[in-house]
Amino acid sequence: MSRRASLPGASELFRITTSTASPALDLPPQPPAEPAEPTEPAAKPKPAGNGRAEQLARSAAPHGSGRTKHDAKITVYVSGDELVAMEQARLTLRAKHDLVVDRGRLVREAVAVLLADFDQNGEESVLVQRLRVVGSDGGETEG
Repeated sequence: MSRRASLPGASELFRITTSTASPALDLPPQPPAEPAEPTEPAAKPKPAGNGRAEQLARSAAPHGSGRTKHDAKITVYVSGDELVAMEQARLTLRAKHDLVVDRGRLVREAVAVLLADFDQNGEESVLVQRLRVVGSDGGETEG
């Protein structure tokens, strides 16, 4: 008798677990698709605020990819203050707007908005303007 524990092989560990024989594992039924014809949105009061932010929200045609499997990964280092600001934004989205997002989704959406603005406005984009303020070494330029 061997003292080694019998463990399942890789093919057993990584097998597909969804099955038509097990309805409990199936995805819930999806709601019917929205009609293809555009409808008039309900009139919302415009929040007082930055017109540039509203323009960015409208011009950001490509959205972030959301919670899907991604093919590429990058590592981004942020300061403690930046991380706290991101967490505060995430919690505000949850508390005031009923949007539960993780940090990755928040970053992907922010990148999508910034790149859409860059594509649309080029030289006048927020990205170009902010990068001009910050020098190539990451420090603020004097001027």
